[in-house]
Amino acid sequence: MKTQPLLLRKDQERRLLAGHCWIYSNEVDTQATPLKNLEPGQPVEILSDHERWIGHGYVNPHSLICARIVTRDRNHPLSPALWLKRIHDALALRERLYKRPFYRLVFGESDGLPGLIVDRYDDLLAVQITTAGMERVRGEILAALEQVLRPRAIVLRNDTAVRELEGLPRGVETVLGTPEDRLTLIEHELAFEVSPLSGQKTGWFFDQAENRTRLARYGVGRRVLDVCSYIGAWGLRAAALGAEEVTCVDSSHTALERVADNAARNHLDNRVNHLHGDAFEVLRDLRDKGKRFDTVILDPPAFIKRRKDEKEGTQAYQRLNRLGIEVLEPGGLLVTSSCSFHMDRDTFLRSVQLAARRAGRNLQLLEVGQQGPDHPVHPAISETAYLKTCFLRVLPEF
Repeated sequence: MKTQPLLLRKDQERRLLAGHCWIYSNEVDTQATPLKNLEPGQPVEILSDHERWIGHGYVNPHSLICARIVTRDRNHPLSPALWLKRIHDALALRERLYKRPFYRLVFGESDGLPGLIVDRYDDLLAVQITTAGMERVRGEILAALEQVLRPRAIVLRNDTAVRELEGLPRGVETVLGTPEDRLTLIEHELAFEVSPLSGQKTGWFFDQAENRTRLARYGVGRRVLDVCSYIGAWGLRAAALGAEEVTCVDSSHTALERVADNAARNHLDNRVNHLHGDAFEVLRDLRDKGKRFDTVILDPPAFIKRRKDEKEGTQAYQRLNRLGIEVLEPGGLLVTSSCSFHMDRDTFLRSVQLAARRAGRNLQLLEVGQQGPDHPVHPAISETAYLKTCFLRVLPEF
């Protein structure tokens, strides 16, 4: 695999030397190293303008993030041996953290494998490749996963829109075994049937697992509303903690059918019901009917997927939280999340605070959670710290 040099413009290496691994196209000296001469996914050696060594990585001349650093050891370029080492290291962390083999095994840049996501469902691996560099070595990556994990099945969940930014096709493909689209996952003694081939993301949201355990500390009360419930992870946790009436809201009929199935599987079906519809419309209807809850959980999809969506997305978070606050009993618990990495924690909290003021309520922030440790944060890459989950007490003004 031939490695080409990629030279940076003057004074563009500081962020990279501090640990970040993304290189933008406007940071490259295209006179010295024309991007048009490089192929998507091609390995490169990244050098400063005065040829100071920075790292081995790969390039995509058609993407705004035109290169990513994979290793800073000059003696270890991109190779099957490197993939094996990184996957072994990732597995060692998860085996230290979890008793059961249900977790995110590889989290991109944070595990030294930019462009690769791997979720583990016992002996099935759901793999997502998001960059041309990882697509180019797909065979080597899959071989390394087979060697380290010995899985029964591997599914490529390459149906994410981010692949289009890299000029890659979207699709779902089984590359090992003949997996069924229904399997049982255990999270803190609750059993959930998930769909790794067709479900949202790869079938489950491992990143919220630690936050869901935090519900026990605060108590959920008698009536709980779980908005954007997907297949019931938050709602069933609340029911298991003693809530007598849990209402799960989602826009997907399929997801709500799975909520009912999962509730029955855990003998919680007498406590869990569901409402189908748009989150905003259902909340307005509940508010107008005078419905009130002791705990409201808001776990929507990212409203800010691109920087240009920031204004509109921020307004959406404010509207959703105001509606959620308006159906809370005084002193009730609001659990509200944002998975938009373009919105930092402080901005998200300001949005929730503004929503509370418009609803005539006061907030007490009890705790802020982030994604679980199977989604480790890279200290130099703020984009890896994407999840904010706030636990708040909501009180009337007086």
